Amino acid sequence: MSGASSSLLPGAAAGASAIALYARATAGFEARVAETLELLQQAVATHGVGLVQSTSLGAEDMVITDLIARHGLPVRIATLDTGALHAETLALIDQIQTRYELPVQVYTPVHDAVINFVSVRGERAMYESLALRKACCAIRKLEPLSRMLNGATAWITGLRREQSANRADVPFDEDDGQGRRKLNVLAAWSWADVWHYIQTYQVPYNALHDQFMPSIGCAPCTRAIAVGEDFRAGRWWWEDENAKECGLHKSHSNEELNTKKSGAPA
Repeated sequence: MSGASSSLLPGAAAGASAIALYARATAGFEARVAETLELLQQAVATHGVGLVQSTSLGAEDMVITDLIARHGLPVRIATLDTGALHAETLALIDQIQTRYELPVQVYTPVHDAVINFVSVRGERAMYESLALRKACCAIRKLEPLSRMLNGATAWITGLRREQSANRADVPFDEDDGQGRRKLNVLAAWSWADVWHYIQTYQVPYNALHDQFMPSIGCAPCTRAIAVGEDFRAGRWWWEDENAKECGLHKSHSNEELNTKKSGAPA
């Protein structure tokens, strides 16, 4: 993994907060914050109402939301409620709306598609095969994301190069395969940077980060990590390392998204 040394628990003591575990002031931090703000301002100038922050409510995305709010940037904020998120994750929606006085648009999967998938495949389908896990992700994440991004010309993500080997080369600006720009404004940030920013500006964050969950997704697919484990070891831990993506950050054709609404394995 690229940058693995800064993505490991530096020594987890019982009851230690994520800020205590991860936040570190590093050289160039202020410059990276300034660069990210400039990227956001350029995105607003270029895309206007066509710009949306697609937030997972993770630590990175909370930093981006704080920057948007702190600098009064007119960016639409939207998230996915997959129907399988932790209560601690969902609680951040109200916290954003209360703390920043910004609306958060919430997109949910098609109810009948979820019911049909669970009825046919079972509630533990994600553990049975990679194909079924990805089919579940397609219903709960990809299809709602397509509605979130309908009409958008660009979307902002919290992807960082340090997060995994699959993301080691993520650019600041890329084509998402659907004619939109995907803006990874924190691409050059370290995990220490993210938490130093959270500490400095008292940014709300998911309480599960204090329980050794650096990467948080749906409840059945997330666990705590141990000292020395990889940043994303708690996501889909039963799968091969190279498979650990839900598909949100892969280009998809409209035909593929429509096929996956039914829950058919890819």
